[in-house]
Amino acid sequence: MTTSPDPRPLFGKALDQTARQIAAVRPGELDHRTPCADYDVRALLGHVLSVLRKLVRVSVGEDAREVPDVIDGIADDGWASAFAQARGEVERAWADDAMLDRTVTLPWATMPGRVALDAYTHELTAHSWDLAHATGRTADLDEDLAVRALAAFTEFAPPEERSERGPFGPIVEAPEDAGAYTRLAAFLGRSTG
Repeated sequence: MTTSPDPRPLFGKALDQTARQIAAVRPGELDHRTPCADYDVRALLGHVLSVLRKLVRVSVGEDAREVPDVIDGIADDGWASAFAQARGEVERAWADDAMLDRTVTLPWATMPGRVALDAYTHELTAHSWDLAHATGRTADLDEDLAVRALAAFTEFAPPEERSERGPFGPIVEAPEDAGAYTRLAAFLGRSTG
C-alpha cells in the first residue's frame, strides 16, 4: 500500500504565505472588494480564520459545521495576531502523524486527514491570491503553490461538476502567457483584471 506524502510541509508554506498577506493588510483596505464572490477583505480574513478553526474542531472529532463560515469580531488591527493564534492551534492539533490517516468530516465531505489538509492548502493558496489582488500585493506569491493548487482544483472541481450554488464560477479566460496565479484564479471563475 502506498501512502500519500505528508501534506503538512506544503500546508505550512501556504500558511506562511497567507500570514504574510494578512500581516500586510492595512485597516483602510479591509473594505476593499476581493475577487472571491461576496467577500470584502475583512470577510475573507474572517473566512480564513474559520478554515483554521474548522480544522481544529475536526481534529478532535467535533462538528466543523458549528463554526461559522466567516469569523467576525476581530479588531481591525488584530487580524495578524488572530491568524497566528489560530495557526498555532491547527499545527498543534495536526502534529500527531495519526491525524493524517484519521477520517475527518468537513462541511462538504468526509475524507482522510491528509486529504483534508491538502484541500485546505489549495484553498489558502487561492485566498492568498484573493487578498493579494484586493490589496495590490501580488508580487510576493509563491508560484509553486499556485501550480499545485491549479492541478488539484482541476481534479476535484472540474467545470462540468460546478453548479450555480457552488463556490466556483465558470472558468474565466486567461491570457496565454498568464502566470500560475492568474491561471488559477481564472480556473476558479475569478475575474483577473
